[in-house]
Amino acid sequence: MDKLDLKILDALQHKPGITTAELAEQVGLSHTPCWRRLKKLEEAGAIRERAVILNADVLGLSVTVFAEVRLKQHGEEVLEAFERSVVARPEVVDCFSMSGERDYQLRVIVRDIAHYESFLKKVLLHLPGVASVNSSFALKIVKQSTRLPLGPEAW
Repeated sequence: MDKLDLKILDALQHKPGITTAELAEQVGLSHTPCWRRLKKLEEAGAIRERAVILNADVLGLSVTVFAEVRLKQHGEEVLEAFERSVVARPEVVDCFSMSGERDYQLRVIVRDIAHYESFLKKVLLHLPGVASVNSSFALKIVKQSTRLPLGPEAW
């Protein structure tokens, strides 16, 4: 991957719906070489998907919760079952396997605290292998980004 590939990826992060012609112009290529590079990046898995970023508050999803999950056991079957269950829950927007005291860190987005309480009692605590959940509520989003640091400072 060279600097031109990084320029293409950075441009896509800022405007996922950009046309190939616009992208080519922005990165200084003609249409066909840009399209070829884009296809190569997609095939290599550098571009996982293109997304639209929605405003959760406008959509009535105003509560962000960070849930630290500890498991009772750490066998492969339990870990895989837990991960499959988490992936299936739309309220869980991020899940990280962690080192240290907790096994997983989840970011959960819900309508309100009552919705989270119900989700915690009826879903989270019943996921495979869960021993405990420690929840922290975000007071304000200071920075939230899906963009990786690929700009000129990274080149």
